[in-house]
Amino acid sequence: MTRAVRNDGRKADQLRAVKITTGYVPTANGSCLIEMGRTRVICTAMYEPGVPDWLVGSGKGWVTAEYGMLPGCTPKRKKRPVGKPDSRATEIQRLIGRALRSVVVMDRLGENTIYIDCDVLTADGGTRTAAITGAYVALALAIRNVQRRGLLGKNILEGAIAAISVGLTGGKPLLDLDYSEDVSADVDMNVAMLDSGKFVEVQGTSERAPFDSKQLSAMLALAQKGIRSLLQAQKKALQGA
Repeated sequence: MTRAVRNDGRKADQLRAVKITTGYVPTANGSCLIEMGRTRVICTAMYEPGVPDWLVGSGKGWVTAEYGMLPGCTPKRKKRPVGKPDSRATEIQRLIGRALRSVVVMDRLGENTIYIDCDVLTADGGTRTAAITGAYVALALAIRNVQRRGLLGKNILEGAIAAISVGLTGGKPLLDLDYSEDVSADVDMNVAMLDSGKFVEVQGTSERAPFDSKQLSAMLALAQKGIRSLLQAQKKALQGA
């Protein structure tokens, strides 16, 4: 598996070049630009006191996310979703929110909300997984910065989370698919995992051919390897911020 060479020269189990630039939007409580090859996503996190009506009086906080692709992020201009919701963006932002809430202790957050915004600058595959990985960094920075102002308590985060795409092409598992690989893959899968090694989300779809349990295990093992590297990249970025 590791000897396979792809269009960009990577091995089957190799991530694209990863770069996380913290403080990319200085007006946000926490932010970063995450680059996964030619995919680039701006992630911001903003703190606001108060929670949705259904959480008032519970003592618990809330983390929610929005996701969008800027018009020039692809070779063909992507229209803004004016007048009607973008169903793909809605599904992705729900995924991002679920992933981040899995590492937040809502009782310790108190009745406060953290808003996550992920905006795709350039899209070359894996935008949703890059958004999750970058959004965690923005979230961690926001919590750290608001804590310094004395507005939040301690130990709000109980772990880290990152995500990556995997797939099957010609029966061979590949890690971190770019767009050309994604559109031609037999199977496309997105995996979000905690630093504890537990999975938070596994979204696998047969695009052209079904897959068996052995292939599923191979893809999950590949995802675990990639996510462990991304967790290290997050840790390094946060230590340097």
